[in-house]
Amino acid sequence: MKTASMPSLRVDPTLRHDAESVLREGETLSGFMEQALRASIRARRAQREFIARGLAARDEARATDEYFTADDVLEEMERIVARAEATLRP
Repeated sequence: MKTASMPSLRVDPTLRHDAESVLREGETLSGFMEQALRASIRARRAQREFIARGLAARDEARATDEYFTADDVLEEMERIVARAEATLRP
């Protein structure tokens, strides 16, 4: 696969120093920036999908007039966690 360049990034010297101060052994600033960019893209995609699921759930609730209280949802989540924990126990 052919590679592409990202635009040059101008930052405050303090930000560059801070970024360089957290580099791991053998890690380059470019590698760190690429990893940070990938993580940010994943986070934004996940956020977009989360919001889309929430809006779809809202629309479904309005269409069906079926709503659940926060207590009902929390109780169901606790049951799910308890079942998962039970399957992990020897």
